Amino acid sequence: MDWRLIIDKENDAFMNMAIDKAIILESKIPTLRLYQWKPAAVSIGCFQSLDDEVDVDKCKEYGIDYVRRMTGGGAVFHENELTYSICIEENNAYFSKDLRESYRQICDAIIIGLKEINLNAEYAFLNDILVNGKKISGCAQTRRNGKILQHGTLILDVNVDRMFELLRVPDEKIKGKQISQVKERVTSINKELGKEISIKQVERAIVLGFEKKFNIKFFEGKLSEGERILARKLKGEFEKNEFKNFT
Repeated sequence: MDWRLIIDKENDAFMNMAIDKAIILESKIPTLRLYQWKPAAVSIGCFQSLDDEVDVDKCKEYGIDYVRRMTGGGAVFHENELTYSICIEENNAYFSKDLRESYRQICDAIIIGLKEINLNAEYAFLNDILVNGKKISGCAQTRRNGKILQHGTLILDVNVDRMFELLRVPDEKIKGKQISQVKERVTSINKELGKEISIKQVERAIVLGFEKKFNIKFFEGKLSEGERILARKLKGEFEKNEFKNFT
């Protein structure tokens, strides 16, 4: 079976999360969506507290969105990155039913894709990808409506100082130390390559990675009419109620 590829335009955080949710509720075919965030945004995991994790006033000052994801995990600052989401029926011939193994399989596709742009990456259990021992990609997964949805980031450039302006730190006294530690642990595609690379190049590499890993072909598609209508409706719900528990 061919998989659907959606190379999306830049969306705000609410629409990005609404589209992911619409796909998991409506999609009938395996779908890989590649997208970006405009404006930049902070997303928090489905079980996190906004007040504990995000400096909302600082986000408003900088014109940065904040939204709750449908997946778990920690707060993430989305800027200068390519995000992917993969949605497929749980009962499929490609991914293991075991959550941990399916993380590895999907991350393997990303690793193969990164090799296409001359980056040697490795998988770090449970949901990180490393280059030269530093995190370059993280991901999170949910299973609902009989489907698997995993979305993850591919960092082109990282601004750790801005990230720590937006995310709350439990103890301000050790904030400087934490910033230094993150700078040592997190890297980016452009930094590792020693040059800037276009989003289009990264998109092509990730598509190739999935095709090679799962022996599939993509057709370039778009959201169905039902998915578009549902996404528009869900966007409003995310804007109004995005910090209630996700259902």
